[in-house]
Order: sequence, then structure tokens, then C-alpha cells
Amino acid sequence: MSKLKRIREQQHLTQEELAANSGISVRTIQRIESGVLPKGHTLKALAKALNLQKNELLADFKAETMTVATNTVKAEDSSNAIDFQKMKLINLSSVMFVILPPLNIIVPLILSRLFKQDNIISKQIISLQILWTILAPIVFILGILLKLGRSFTIVLIAAILLSNVSLILLNLAEIDRNKKLRFRLKFSIV
Repeated sequence: MSKLKRIREQQHLTQEELAANSGISVRTIQRIESGVLPKGHTLKALAKALNLQKNELLADFKAETMTVATNTVKAEDSSNAIDFQKMKLINLSSVMFVILPPLNIIVPLILSRLFKQDNIISKQIISLQILWTILAPIVFILGILLKLGRSFTIVLIAAILLSNVSLILLNLAEIDRNKKLRFRLKFSIV
């Protein structure tokens, strides 16, 4: 049960009554009770309507959000235990196929399935390779359209390939040191 709902019920208020007292819509109260963190005016209005300090209400929400996030991570970890040695192999497998872009996606995908490492890190490794595979030809074509000559094209190809190798090696070092990725997306393509 969310903290807001608990406080609201302790004060014998319905969502509609809290909405009327705070000037916040019932829908917004429903969202907050389902886990959305209130900000700014909403937080201030709710705290005032519930006779609480804004910081006290915010601290309760942050603590609750951290508990939910921790429990979610624990649940994910227990079902998908991360083997960081295998993660390093999955990540490193992309280097061998930098010149053959579809394989730099397929090989890590196959290895993640074989090693039973279907977790957020393996998905991020594969998502990064997919994004790189999409962006590399676009950058190459744009470079060719500039018509700066053959030597520029060779340097451009080398730069594109080195960018992926650097991405892979820096992520490998970060997995080894800190058990996380240095470069990761805010979304997952896989």
C-alpha cells in the first residue's frame, strides 16, 4: 500500500475528498498512490491538505520508491542471476564481428541465450550493438555525401569501426571493475 493511501485512509479521507481539499485531480492522486512521485505544486498541495511537512511527505515517497526499486532488482536478480564472467564474454564476442555488423548482434544474442543470461546487462549490450549497427551506415553515407575524397572515406571507416571497438572495450573494463556498463541506453531495443 502506498504511503499517500495509508495517510489518506488514516485521516478517513476518500480520494475525492483529498482532491477537493488539495485542489489536485483524483486521477493525479490515483497515479501517486500507484507509485508516481509527486513534484512541485502537487507535493506542496498534498502536504498542506494532509497537515504534513512537504519534506516529510517527499522523504516517505522516496523511501517507498527505493524499497520498491530494491525489491524489483532483487526479484530480477533471483530469477536472472548475473554471471559477470559470462557478461564479459557476451560483450567481447561483438569485437570479433565488428566488420560484419549483423553478426555483432546475433553472436551476443545467441551467447546470452546459451549462457542463460537474459538480464538487463545482456539486453543493453545487444541494444548498443543494434543501435551502432543502425547508426554506422548512416554516418558512413553522410560522410560519403560530403565528397571529401578517398582518404577521408578510409579514415571515416576506421573511425566508425574504432568507435564500436572502444564502446565494447570500455564496457568490458567497466563490467570487470564495477559490475555494470559504462555506456548504456535509457531504453532497451531487445
